[in-house]
Amino acid sequence: MAKEIKKVVLAYSGGLDTSIIIPWLKENYNNCEVIAVSGDVGQGTELDGLEEKAIKTGASKLYIEDLKQEYIENYIWPCLKADAKYEDYLLGTSHARPCIAKRLVEIAKAEGADAICHGCTGKGNDQVRFELAIKAFAPDMKIIAPWREWSIKSRDEEIDYAEAHNIPLKINRETNYSKDKNIWHLSHEGLDLENPANEPQYNKPGFLELGVSPEQAPDEPTYVTIHFEKGIPTAVDGEELGAVELVTKLNKLGGANGIGLLDIVENRLVGMKSRGVYETPAGTILYKAHNVLETITLDKETFHYMQSQIAPKMADLTYNGQWFTPLREAIGAFVDKVNENVTGDVKLKLYKGNVINAGVTSPYTLYDEEIATFDEDEVYDQKDSAGFINLFGLPIKVQAKLKAKNSAE
Repeated sequence: MAKEIKKVVLAYSGGLDTSIIIPWLKENYNNCEVIAVSGDVGQGTELDGLEEKAIKTGASKLYIEDLKQEYIENYIWPCLKADAKYEDYLLGTSHARPCIAKRLVEIAKAEGADAICHGCTGKGNDQVRFELAIKAFAPDMKIIAPWREWSIKSRDEEIDYAEAHNIPLKINRETNYSKDKNIWHLSHEGLDLENPANEPQYNKPGFLELGVSPEQAPDEPTYVTIHFEKGIPTAVDGEELGAVELVTKLNKLGGANGIGLLDIVENRLVGMKSRGVYETPAGTILYKAHNVLETITLDKETFHYMQSQIAPKMADLTYNGQWFTPLREAIGAFVDKVNENVTGDVKLKLYKGNVINAGVTSPYTLYDEEIATFDEDEVYDQKDSAGFINLFGLPIKVQAKLKAKNSAE
C-alpha cells in the first residue's frame, strides 16, 4: 500500500486534524509527497500563515484557492432559492464541501496525484460529502481518511501527537471547540456543548465570532431592504453588490443585531445525533427575505409544493453529500423556473435576534388589494362562495348522511 502512493493531495485547513495529517501521511505512506490544498470559502484570518505551517510540517506546496464567489453563486444561492433547510440548519458546512472537493479533484488531476486525503472523522457527515463529490469527478481516485486508519481516538490524543511532532496549534485543551467557519456560517461543537442540558455561553468573550448575543444587541432596531432578481439577492439598501460583498455586509448587519443563532440537536447522516451551535447572520436574513418575497410572487400550489416537497428534498440531498447527482441538478432546474418571478424588494426589521417583515413589493406580485380588501369592491361577488362551499363540502355531507343512515338501521 505504502509503495503505491507517491503523491497525495490533502484537503488542508490548518486546524487540528489536518495539521497532524501531513506528518502522519509521510510516516505511514513511505514518505509520499503531500500537496496541501486550502479552499478559501471565507475562513478569513484562519488562512493566515498557512503556507509556512504546511511547508514546515512536511507539505511540498500549498494551494490556497479563492472559492468564495463560486461557493455563494453555485452552491448557496441554489439552496436559498429552494428555501432548503435541514432541521432549521442553513447548510453552512454541507454545501461548502462539494465546492471544495471539486477543486481538490481538479488539482489532484493537474498534479498527477495518486490519492486525495481528508481529515474528516468516521462519525461525521463531511466524510460522505467529500468522498461522494470526489467520486463524481474522479471515480477511480484513491481516498485516504486517516480517522479510519490511525490509532488516535480523541482530540486530546491529536494534541498529544501534535506536541510530540512540534506542530504549532492555535487551540488548547481548554478551548478546544470543534469549529467550522466560512463566509456563510460558523459552527461550534464539542466540550460543554456535547451535553444538550448545557446552555451555550453566548455572552462569554470569544465564543461568538460573527456577532453578539440578542441581549447584547442594540435597543433600537435596524432596517434593511434587500432586492432580489429571480430569487437571487443583488442589492442592499439600494446599493448593488456582488455575492461576496452582499453576504459580508449582511453578516455585519445581522451579527450586530444578534441575528442567526441556532442551537440544535440534529440527526446526522451516519445515524447518530449531534448537538451544534451555528452562527448564520446573513443567511438567516436572506432566507427570511426570500420567503417573504415568495408569498406575493408564487401561486398557492407552487408555493406549497416548494415548501412541502422541494425544500426538504433539496436540503436532504445537500446535507447527505449528494450535490453532484441527477436529482439534485433536476431540482435545481425546477427551482430556477419557480424563481423566474421572484423579483422585488423586501424590507426587514432586525431587532435583538429577530428578523421581522416590514414590507414587500414586486412587479410580479399576485396580491390584488382590490380583491383581498374587506371594503366594498366590484370584482368579487361574495354570493359565489355559497356554490363553492357546497361543492367543496360535498364529500363531508355525503359521509355525514351515510353515517346517520347506518346509525338509524
